[in-house]
Amino acid sequence: MQPTLITIGLLCLSNIFMTFAWYGHLKSLSGKPWIIAALVSWGIALFEHLLQVPANRIGYSVMNVGQLKILQEVITLSLFVPFSFYYLKEPLKLDYLWAGLCMLGAVYFIFRSKFA
Repeated sequence: MQPTLITIGLLCLSNIFMTFAWYGHLKSLSGKPWIIAALVSWGIALFEHLLQVPANRIGYSVMNVGQLKILQEVITLSLFVPFSFYYLKEPLKLDYLWAGLCMLGAVYFIFRSKFA
């Protein structure tokens, strides 16, 4: 499989873990002390790192650091919006659309040398 596809897949999986580590406790552990939420989040983040580190190492063989970072941010936003809507029951806002369009601009500028 191509390094780019492996990188995207691993970053998607790692971002699912990280989204739960960062924000899942707001719903599932809201009645617990913050230290409990932090420890649970760190445990979840371990799995994120076990996916994210190989993703970046594999991705770095075909992309530069800036491209990896923008790719990760696009994946993060793509996964965060459904998470906040379905899991946290946050309302959808047009701001997510505008942020997504800005991210598309970032993707264009960071990857345009690959398309020229």
